[in-house]
Amino acid sequence: MKAIVVTDQAAGTAGMKLVERPEPQPTINDVVVQVHAACITGDELSWPSTWTDRADHDRRPAIPGHELAGVVTALGYGTTGLSVGQRVFGLTDWYRDGTLAEYVAVESRNLAPLPGDVDFTVGAALVMPGLTAWQGLFDHGRLQAGQRVLVHGAAGIVGSMAVQLAREAGAYVIGTGRADGRKTATEFGAQEYVDLDNDKLEAIDRVDLVFDVLGGDIAKRSLGVVRAGGTLVTIAGPVEAQPANVTTIDFVVEANRFQLNEVVHRFREGRLQTNIGNIASLDEAVAAFNPTKRGKGKTIIRVRP
Repeated sequence: MKAIVVTDQAAGTAGMKLVERPEPQPTINDVVVQVHAACITGDELSWPSTWTDRADHDRRPAIPGHELAGVVTALGYGTTGLSVGQRVFGLTDWYRDGTLAEYVAVESRNLAPLPGDVDFTVGAALVMPGLTAWQGLFDHGRLQAGQRVLVHGAAGIVGSMAVQLAREAGAYVIGTGRADGRKTATEFGAQEYVDLDNDKLEAIDRVDLVFDVLGGDIAKRSLGVVRAGGTLVTIAGPVEAQPANVTTIDFVVEANRFQLNEVVHRFREGRLQTNIGNIASLDEAVAAFNPTKRGKGKTIIRVRP
């Protein structure tokens, strides 16, 4: 099969290439999926899991990519809940070869059925943003109707999904980002917008929950706008300050079939939109990792035409 591999962390995209690799074989509870669409996460070449397995053994050359939509072609021993020929979408394990390939072996529990009226490109684009936003808002943030939510990066890939899910849950949503993100964030449902370059973040009324994708000084400053008893949830690493009256949670997204079903159901009903940017072929995937090529929105690799 054709696959993108990475061989040298220091080289970045210069260490990526399109090669021929053996097709994967399913182990216990696995399925093999013929990948139709996959996604790129821009900083995954900096993740330790891209280069090593769970025992910290070097696994290069490794195949990057973790979000996919495709069709099941084989089942491993003991696999239940999915069948050969079924359309699926989901999130692969961080420490195994990924989705920038024509085929990938995945634990079946990490995948959900993809309805026939949802394009593979859309299915792949829903995975990481949908799961991250859902888990940050509901699993960790315990969001309730009527609460005030501050969403950083509200025009971005994950932030725009968080804005939509929070609005649908009955929250009042304040988005943040750069000036040029205001229109996009409000179109996705933000009711207020804070330009982080020109507006004063600390001037907004207190919120119950902060959903953060930026980290650093922005996350630290955001603690000052959370009401007593509120929560700051981030995917950008631990927050330095730990005030006694605010809960801070740093989390890594996990695969979840139920949540994938919920997200795709909302998309089919027109209650969620994707935030798709560049769409490239597998032959163009190395170039698509370049930040100047990715642009705004989720970068999709269309593995099969």
